[in-house]
Amino acid sequence: MSQLENLALFQHRIDNFLKQKLAEISINDPRLFDAMNYGLLIGGKRMRPYLAYVTAEMLDLDLDDIDPIAAALECIHAYSLLHDDLPAMDDDDLRRGQPTCHVKFDEATAILAGDSLQTMAFEIIANHQFKNVNARTQIKLIQMISSAAGYQGMCGGQAMDLAATDKKVALEHLQKIHRLKTGALLQAAILMPASCREDLPEQTFIGLQEFAEQIGLCYQVHDDIIDITSTEETLGKPAGSDLDSNKSTYPALLGLEGAIEKEQLLFQQALSALEALPYNTRNLSNFSTFIIKRAH
Repeated sequence: MSQLENLALFQHRIDNFLKQKLAEISINDPRLFDAMNYGLLIGGKRMRPYLAYVTAEMLDLDLDDIDPIAAALECIHAYSLLHDDLPAMDDDDLRRGQPTCHVKFDEATAILAGDSLQTMAFEIIANHQFKNVNARTQIKLIQMISSAAGYQGMCGGQAMDLAATDKKVALEHLQKIHRLKTGALLQAAILMPASCREDLPEQTFIGLQEFAEQIGLCYQVHDDIIDITSTEETLGKPAGSDLDSNKSTYPALLGLEGAIEKEQLLFQQALSALEALPYNTRNLSNFSTFIIKRAH
């Protein structure tokens, strides 16, 4: 697998920040608090925080101002996984090789843990003492993550995904599902830090938006591919679970070879968007390579 520069460093940074935020919570219900810890700190690649940090580095931003953005993104991502794994959704027993939250605890606790992590995301940004981000931009950051996580983003995409189960949908519709379900939060990981740079030219923001859109969709296409090409041991959950659930995926619609071709097209479009940016985009380019080479 292609290696990402400073990945371990940024994983360590965001994990420490998240632990700090959890430590600040006054514990009312220990079981719920344990479930929140479990859902947030059980592991994961921390791809969204990584994107936020490398985008910030590229734009010469203070990483202390990016910590709350990275943490909020990971809280939203973690909550979505807790809810996705529930019997009413994907009904998964394993996540990252460990029992899912509702298996380790119970369904009600897993739901509440997800709800708590979701609201924690907004609280982190709202309460953070930014160094170089004014109050107007701080509100904008909350608006951006709200949009990416809600009906116009991840939740809306998940609902469309559920509605498409057991159906054959058009490619355009499948792309819309995944631009919302997976792509919206990945885009936010790039565009939220970009919004912290007040003097950023509009054309540069548009270029980053184009890259984020293409790479977000590419990420989901590769997820669909490795769901049927990787092993349960590698994935940390049953292989072929999407196929078994008769979900709408790119391999199901285009065939495996067609899905791989689609992935390569999106990958090239993402790189093309980066080429037009007046910055050192090496880390974003390497991230693009990383996501199409990963096995889990």
